[in-house]
Amino acid sequence: MTDTASLLDGAFWITSLAILVLLVLSGFFSGSETALTAASRGKLRANADKGSVGAERALQVTEDSERLIGSILLGNNVVNILATSLATAVLTKIFGQNGVALATLAMTALVLVFSEVLPKTYAITNPETVASKVARPISYVILIFSPIVSAVQILVRGVLALFGVRTDPDSNVLAVREEIAGALQLGHSEGIVEKEDRDRILGALDLADRTVEEIMLHRSGIEMIDMNLPATEIMAQCLASSYTRLPLYRDDPENIVGVLHAKDLLRAMHKMLSDGQIDPEELKRFNVLDVAMKPYFIPETTTLDDQMRNFLKRKTHFALVVDEYGGIQGLITLEDILEEIVGEIADEFDVDEDDTLALTSDGAYIIDGASTIRDLNRAHDWSLPDDEANTIAGLVIHEAQMIPTVGQVFSFHGFRFEVLEKQENRISMLKIRPLDTEQS
Repeated sequence: MTDTASLLDGAFWITSLAILVLLVLSGFFSGSETALTAASRGKLRANADKGSVGAERALQVTEDSERLIGSILLGNNVVNILATSLATAVLTKIFGQNGVALATLAMTALVLVFSEVLPKTYAITNPETVASKVARPISYVILIFSPIVSAVQILVRGVLALFGVRTDPDSNVLAVREEIAGALQLGHSEGIVEKEDRDRILGALDLADRTVEEIMLHRSGIEMIDMNLPATEIMAQCLASSYTRLPLYRDDPENIVGVLHAKDLLRAMHKMLSDGQIDPEELKRFNVLDVAMKPYFIPETTTLDDQMRNFLKRKTHFALVVDEYGGIQGLITLEDILEEIVGEIADEFDVDEDDTLALTSDGAYIIDGASTIRDLNRAHDWSLPDDEANTIAGLVIHEAQMIPTVGQVFSFHGFRFEVLEKQENRISMLKIRPLDTEQS
């Protein structure tokens, strides 16, 4: 009788010790999951570059997030179920049928506090540190459970496919670009990140998704020079222009044959003056194409990121944009692309922004119809859509599905639009007022 009691006592303490170990393992799995999913890959990469082996291993472990989460969940469920089963067996022997209820209550409290809340709270407080420490043992767990996890993944995808759900095994759980953009927006809303800093970083991130067609100077606004004009007239037009580079055309503005740089023209004229005077015959013989650069044409679908690289590679700042038929659509410069990142770059020849954007006493804005939606959104923190149109006038025409007349008023996207001026079929001036301002 005494031997049986001592045997039961020994079994009780051994089982209790096993339950304790399983609870520790459960806490390890819970904390590891939180740390590895919450850790910033940017900070881990920085630590790895400084020589941290744990951070490097954490980066490797988190590359396949689906396999990582599957292995940790499998290990966590195994130890939790096993611990609960052992507790139920022990308490049932001691308290009979009441042991099941006692085991449920006791294990729920222990797992909740010591295997879930406590380790996860610590892990979320120091995610990168914990991730670096647990990466090595977790890599072994992934290796051991890999066959089972793979089978579970196949089963899960098969079940989801029955309901028409398709999963992409190569998709990333965290998209870096969206993560950065979201962090910037959150930081700005909380007052941590300045609006200008947010706009610059988001502008740089957007270059790969935007095309030159969206920001180019439209052909209607391009200043051109007829190469057949006398040299004195070409000089006069060049000096009167606010631009340094001007396209040259022959006979037809569509026939661009060169790009004239003001400095090159001045050098040529200075060379003629080397003897103190310019001979009229020498002016007649002057061919402006001799000092002009070859035109650089690009398709309108080129992304801003690619075009900026092309500008830097070619060591040029000026390109003419053509459509699929080769027709001139506009022009773009390196400065135009840089302005998408740093904002408007104004010099002494640029038109003052106040001339194209004026605030009235009733809280409305008088805006040039050629103003781009993106610039207005950045300047005023608006959220007007720019998917269907690049300019504010284009947006009004798209939404109205017609060419509006002067005086017509439209309301959409939370704004009131009034057409003030038109030039032929182009809306040249608009009055815009946010509807919430109008109501207040």
